Amino acid sequence: MEQNKKVNSYSKKLLVVRLSAIGDVAMTIPAIWSLVKNHPDVQVTFVSQGFARDIVNQLPGVLFVEANTKGRHKGLIGIWRLFSDLRKIDQFDALADLHDVIRSKVLRNLFYLSGIKKIAVIDKGRIEKRKLVRLNKKQLVQLKTTPERYMDTLRSLGYTIDDEFDYLFREARLPENITIHLGYKDKRWIGIAPFAKHKGKIYPLEKMERVVEILAGSKTNKIILIGGGGKEQQILETWEKKYPNTISIARKYSIINELKIISNLDVMVCMDSANMHFASLVNTPVVSIWGATHPYAGFYGWKQNQSNAVQIELYCRPCSIYGNKPCFRKDYACLNRIEPETIVNKINTVIDRFNRI
Repeated sequence: MEQNKKVNSYSKKLLVVRLSAIGDVAMTIPAIWSLVKNHPDVQVTFVSQGFARDIVNQLPGVLFVEANTKGRHKGLIGIWRLFSDLRKIDQFDALADLHDVIRSKVLRNLFYLSGIKKIAVIDKGRIEKRKLVRLNKKQLVQLKTTPERYMDTLRSLGYTIDDEFDYLFREARLPENITIHLGYKDKRWIGIAPFAKHKGKIYPLEKMERVVEILAGSKTNKIILIGGGGKEQQILETWEKKYPNTISIARKYSIINELKIISNLDVMVCMDSANMHFASLVNTPVVSIWGATHPYAGFYGWKQNQSNAVQIELYCRPCSIYGNKPCFRKDYACLNRIEPETIVNKINTVIDRFNRI
């Protein structure tokens, strides 16, 4: 299969595949934005799960197609259905696989057999990432970022891709129902998103609650809690009731409206998670807290200041690329040794610096 081989001319109908997760989709935006800016004659079709629709639809001229991986497009038969559905939409002449998992491999090979020979696949740098997280002879070096890897994939198809993307929008006007809920902005708005997919990336909740308590004690702050449904929503609503100047928006708004709210924040406090990438798309500075994972793996927020990352040095850090491995030490010292006051001080520093720009 012709993959990642530089071609002399670019194709006019490109299929881009990135089926999950939402944070990874957010990191594709700088690359796709650059592609459509530099090649307005190219029709880009982006296939992903439904949660990505609001984000991808912010890019003019990009057609979003939903892959229902829990329904019609589930399993190998589902991938065949997805292939058939996509062929009915357009006759693509190039494909960029920005995921490189079993589903996307099957899909791209089906397109190859159907006649598409221009196929590029992301190089995830799996070998160098393993060297970064191994316990012995760890190679603690900055790896190429994921957005850069997306860009390289598109460049290999002949497209001109630059890194000029700054943000989708900034300080978006909020719909009236949100303004009624949150009030007008007459204070410092501080977003706190305390959750992540894996334990190795989550700052202990009792410590994060202390951060909320300290910040909520100042009348100049409004704390906006961001999270998902179920247990996350319950925890955040408990904090909302417990502390003044604190509002939970968990499961209250669509992704696009959450993005609009995030664009109005003075700072976003979050883990190595999707919310870091959401904030990066709307020009909001981030205070990110890192435990088992590390910015060196390439998942730091787009154009975020790395000095705003809160982390400590340990011989075993990082021990995981995704934060899903059990703690080698059994105590998650990488997270437990970070004091709430350290995070609060970083928040104040970032807000003061950003407001002076």
